[in-house]
Amino acid sequence: MDLRHRSRSLVEGPARAGARAQLKGMGFDAEALARPFVGVAHCWTETMPCNFTHRSLADSTKDGVRAAGGTPMEINTIAISDGITMGSPGMRTSLVSREVIADSIELVARGHCFDALVGIAGCDKTIPAAVMAMARVDVPSVLLYSGSIRPGRWHGRDVTVQEVFEAIGAHSAGRLTEAELLELEEAASPGFGACGGQFTANTMAMVFEVMGISPLGSAMVPAQDEHKGNVAESVGRLAMAALAADIRPHDVITRVSVRNAMTAVAASGGSTNAVLHLLAVAAEMGVDVTIDDMDEISAKTPLICDLKPGGRFVATDLFAAGGVPLLVRRLLEGGLLDADAVTVTGRTIGEAAHDAQETPGQEVVLPLDRPLKPTGGLAILRGNLAPDGSVVKLSGHERLWHRGPARVFEGEEAAMAAVLEGRVRAGDVVVIRGEGPAGGPGMREMLAVTGALQGAGLGPEVALITDGRFSGATRGFMAGHVAPEVVRGGPIAAVRDGDTVTIDVAARRIDVDLPTEEIEVRAAAWRPVPNPHRTGVLAKYEAQVGSASTGATTNPALPAWRSPTRADGPSGTR
Repeated sequence: MDLRHRSRSLVEGPARAGARAQLKGMGFDAEALARPFVGVAHCWTETMPCNFTHRSLADSTKDGVRAAGGTPMEINTIAISDGITMGSPGMRTSLVSREVIADSIELVARGHCFDALVGIAGCDKTIPAAVMAMARVDVPSVLLYSGSIRPGRWHGRDVTVQEVFEAIGAHSAGRLTEAELLELEEAASPGFGACGGQFTANTMAMVFEVMGISPLGSAMVPAQDEHKGNVAESVGRLAMAALAADIRPHDVITRVSVRNAMTAVAASGGSTNAVLHLLAVAAEMGVDVTIDDMDEISAKTPLICDLKPGGRFVATDLFAAGGVPLLVRRLLEGGLLDADAVTVTGRTIGEAAHDAQETPGQEVVLPLDRPLKPTGGLAILRGNLAPDGSVVKLSGHERLWHRGPARVFEGEEAAMAAVLEGRVRAGDVVVIRGEGPAGGPGMREMLAVTGALQGAGLGPEVALITDGRFSGATRGFMAGHVAPEVVRGGPIAAVRDGDTVTIDVAARRIDVDLPTEEIEVRAAAWRPVPNPHRTGVLAKYEAQVGSASTGATTNPALPAWRSPTRADGPSGTR
């Protein structure tokens, strides 16, 4: 194989003297220009702790590329912090950033003819975005997760940013003093790295290890672990090995590997956002999976990871226990993963899991015969409020059924004010609409609201449904991603205060007690509230974005069969 299968066209021959001249002026000599070009894309930013180590990791990655005979070229893209923008208008930009990041990495990789690609990612949207770009470009590629933050300590226990958001509700309800809230704020985020629980970042890092685009055992090494640089250097070498073996994303990201990844989400109590991102990655790769695959897999996969937000432990505890390889070995022992799925290393996931080491006495990953729950952490619900589906998280609580009066809010701010003012009561079903991908625009996360409900002591007594989405740190009986969303004609528009809403997980239903004709009349009469945010990039996103039920992507070149009304794909799709 020609290892310079793309870069040769950029720098070889007399006609390319101008390109060579500019590259030589930057320090790339003739020897460097004769080697394969490997893009090292990262998301360093000074606006968040998640990606703060990316520059140093990029240096180590480049060392590995050079040592293996390649020429690395570092590129930098954006990132938006979910945790910092949470509950503010800025959260509208978060999901939008996934598309911008994927687009920007793709553009540079195509424009500068990289022969291989390493993506360094560290927060919720950067991780799937990097893989979406890899799927589009389809050159040998490796993902490196920059790692999780260590937990803080407060009142003798480990805490994360999850506890801070819940403490806001506790403070508003008079259950926590302002001094205690400040003390927790000071302790909860003690350094660099992504949020510590099995929230979206750690869920997606696990997902891509199990999928095989990251080497097994790499992701859960903490952000500030002394060996993280060594992991980055080995990833640089691996990118060159994948190039030599011509292992490309289309070899790794298949229906089998995506379903393996879904199994890991279910077994670990992972974020509802994983559904959105896995559908998006699958769509970019032309892989035929739907939200119904997630439901089928979760129904037969036991929940065996005792991780926050519903459990006791954080990502650094998982690393100490044996990491993702230990979880993979457990799932393989139960026949729940396809052991033959190929990874970027050239080994199958089954072969890679042979190296798993379990720390004696660990309590993070439980045996299959002693699960936390017999089924996984997510379910897909349909019904007259969500004909195209919605996602409910089942880990961290025991409820499978709720029936109560609706309390309807047009947007997150109105709901948050009602919670903080004590206007939401036990038994209510909080309905937040107008926060879908197009309606937001941007499909904001609702951790501020859900955390406040928990902190106010209402978590076990209320339910919440929304066409928006949740943070991975959300816990409680919450159904998000309701599709179609309200601005795309979704029947959630028909709900009014006092209507009876039923969420029935066993039946996989979410319904309002209204006849079909009344739902149609009310939905047709609904009008959106004025939204000043529909300008610039958000307006472009609103015009292009698809349904949450198919990943909320903006790529018009995706396969036509990916319709929210079709659960089956055509024969012959990957």
